Amino acid sequence: MSDQVTALRQRLFEGWMAIVARFASTQTQLLLVLFYVTLIGPTSLVQWIARRDQLDKGGLGDSNSAWQPSESGGTDLERAKLLS
Repeated sequence: MSDQVTALRQRLFEGWMAIVARFASTQTQLLLVLFYVTLIGPTSLVQWIARRDQLDKGGLGDSNSAWQPSESGGTDLERAKLLS
């Protein structure tokens, strides 16, 4: 009798886990959609309307590069010690 009860419990548990797995997948997708709709979507919409450039790419000019020459050059030993 105990083996039948154990087998029934195992089948019920496996069935329940199959149902829960389906709900968990749906719940995850729903949470991701809500996160986008409530946080990321409105933020990007406001920035698009305000023409805000978070990366500040407008100041790059014709070169399209953000490279800045170094003000301090040299390879002296004291500078190398400070960096390590």
